[in-house]
Amino acid sequence: MSKEKSAWISLLFAGLLEIVWATTMKLSEGFTILGPTLWTIVLLILSFGLLAKAFRTLPAGTGYVVFTGIGAVGTVIVGALLFDEALSGWKLLLVTTLMIGIIGLKQVTGGEEA
Repeated sequence: MSKEKSAWISLLFAGLLEIVWATTMKLSEGFTILGPTLWTIVLLILSFGLLAKAFRTLPAGTGYVVFTGIGAVGTVIVGALLFDEALSGWKLLLVTTLMIGIIGLKQVTGGEEA
């Protein structure tokens, strides 16, 4: 597997872990419940470790935007599904726009210096 492909896979998993740690942070109720608080800390460390690995190869700006975008989109979806958070037409439009931007960045990033 190429170094760049490995970096994108690391970035994808870092973003997915961001969704999970954001969810456990919500479940911790402001770090007042021990179990979810501990999971949040562990998942944060793993997520940022994978992000750091991706940064070794990918441009930092692109990597960070994709990382936070995956987390933002996923957290909005999880919030709607698990916590009954409102998902208005505007929110769906903006999340879709964000997803298109993330996919676009992935498509145009390649062979750039990190």
